[in-house]
Amino acid sequence: MRQYIHPEVLVSTKWVSDNINDPNVRIVESDEDVLLYETGHVPNAVKIDWQLDLQDPIRRDYVGQERFEQLLSQKGISNDTKVIFYGDKSNWWACYAFWTFKLFGHENCLVMNGGRQKWLEENRKITKDIPLFQKTKYCVGKINEKTIRAFREDVILHVEKNKSLIDVRSPDEYTGKLLHMENYPQEGALRGGHIPGAKNVPWARAANADGTFKSADELKEIYETEVELKPDDEVIAYCRIGERSSHTWFVLTFLLGYKNVRNYDGSWTEWGNLVRAPVERP
Repeated sequence: MRQYIHPEVLVSTKWVSDNINDPNVRIVESDEDVLLYETGHVPNAVKIDWQLDLQDPIRRDYVGQERFEQLLSQKGISNDTKVIFYGDKSNWWACYAFWTFKLFGHENCLVMNGGRQKWLEENRKITKDIPLFQKTKYCVGKINEKTIRAFREDVILHVEKNKSLIDVRSPDEYTGKLLHMENYPQEGALRGGHIPGAKNVPWARAANADGTFKSADELKEIYETEVELKPDDEVIAYCRIGERSSHTWFVLTFLLGYKNVRNYDGSWTEWGNLVRAPVERP
């Protein structure tokens, strides 16, 4: 993993296994399938449900600062805790949780390379026991919305200035053939297509079959040779609700070292429903 610009944000399954009982480490499982944790998880891992724990139950947004502080305090996470994220589907939702923690300024965030899949394939120990940790008093120090999150007004300006947009959805969603991700019809939009000027790089292309991230050279081939991104570009990534694009945001920001990447979590469920929003189709 030394080939990446910031290899320090990744740890191996072996590292996690060796540090399971470290009191300064908190292992967090965050899955697309929110029931997986209960079937068995990494020992001492706590569950963070992306819907119940990270999303506001009424309005389309993340939980507020106070609720986030309560959540981390309840999970035994302090401001200086090293938090290791992992999950299903090539760490798709682990990266989403990672990005949310970064929104609220948590400094020490890492990802277990390969996620839940690699841990299980290596026949490492799992448990159904729910760990209990002493409650902390977590305090958010800063909010990073302006640097890593994009809103629709930001995207509109981005389009007007012809800056780099990466649509990480499937090709059928990008072309407008599908109005939603396959098998997720409840999360569709009124119009199909993509934001003008966006280039299509499905998020999962950044992952290997075992759930680990592809090498730096392979990632550069995808993002720099194929779609001609440059490390100093201002990039906005999007999907349908910001979860798949958080994976791409992680890859560009930490593995390839891009300095200015934002995740548009409104994504296509917002843009595809906006009145008079410009839409492009092949």
